[in-house]
Amino acid sequence: MRRPPIRQIDLAGSPEAMGDAHGRAHAAEIRRYAFDRVGLVAEGPWNGGPLERGAVLELAEACLPAHETFSPPLHAEMMAMASAAGITPAEAVVVGGFTDFVDTVRAATGGPQPGAVIEDDCTAFMVPDGRAEGAGMLGQTWDMHDIATDHVVVARLRPDNGPDALMFTTVGCLGQIGMNSAGVCVAINNLTGNDGRFGVTWPTVVREMLLQPTAADALDVLLGADLAGAHNYLILDAAGQGFNVEAMPSTRPVQALGSDPLVHTNHVTDPAALPYEGERNLDLMANSLQRLEVATSMLGDDEPVDVERLMEVTREPTAICRWPDDTYQSETSGAVIMRPRTGDFWACWGQPAENDYERFSLAPASAGRA
Repeated sequence: MRRPPIRQIDLAGSPEAMGDAHGRAHAAEIRRYAFDRVGLVAEGPWNGGPLERGAVLELAEACLPAHETFSPPLHAEMMAMASAAGITPAEAVVVGGFTDFVDTVRAATGGPQPGAVIEDDCTAFMVPDGRAEGAGMLGQTWDMHDIATDHVVVARLRPDNGPDALMFTTVGCLGQIGMNSAGVCVAINNLTGNDGRFGVTWPTVVREMLLQPTAADALDVLLGADLAGAHNYLILDAAGQGFNVEAMPSTRPVQALGSDPLVHTNHVTDPAALPYEGERNLDLMANSLQRLEVATSMLGDDEPVDVERLMEVTREPTAICRWPDDTYQSETSGAVIMRPRTGDFWACWGQPAENDYERFSLAPASAGRA
């Protein structure tokens, strides 16, 4: 379905001011989205069995101390957003960190990984400087349950302390995929973990990583985080240094970016992480492997890679760009491509095969159609 240009929000000031502005501007929408996401957990398709809504929120509340310990300023921003939007702190954990939180729920309740899980299907790629005419790029599709698509926004962050940033995210969430003005970019794929904990969920981790001046510093943040669940993180900076990390609560194998493009989908590839991957539905595993093969093939020659070529990867219709079907309600809710050396940030709302990318920049601020 063709969608209008992506919505934008501008947040500036102290953590409390940014959270308050976020929550007030989108209060009714955040409440609806939080209600829906808590309902998805309560129904059980993501986490192995049904729960009462109250039990879901008790588990989410148990994650709050880890968030405050990990980053008091970002915890304060999340609490201010929740208060302004009229949701509880526990609901803020779920609406932002849903895909980590379901790993926590399975671990806390002993629930199995359900065979019919409604999975997200992000395809991410990182292109080194040498294959991108000296300016490497990082990007991905963001695939999620189709209730998420209407809530996608691009946020421009101007914090009192720390670099400015551009974020592809959803209302009620601190941030999902982003680039800061120091030239550090972070992208993600969801993984299915069997070792969830009452820890910090991935949006807070991404935001803390984007307060750092280099990819190496962002990597240190990730390696030291008390993670709630499993995600793959891709990091690239303006100097061309890049890392891919299959980050489980129990292990964090690191792969440095080499001379070839690196592609990652939604399954574990490093032997060190494999023992901590939850059992995956065979159809979903086959789909993740297919997307990995297709994207790798599309970037597998020796020709230079430009942004238009990466956009075509996200638009590939047989595997990578996703539409919901009768079995899985997951779709491509948007896509992002970032070029840290130049400060360029391209974002698409909805399926890239049907919608336009828009270009944003950290310096000077601008936006236009690609």
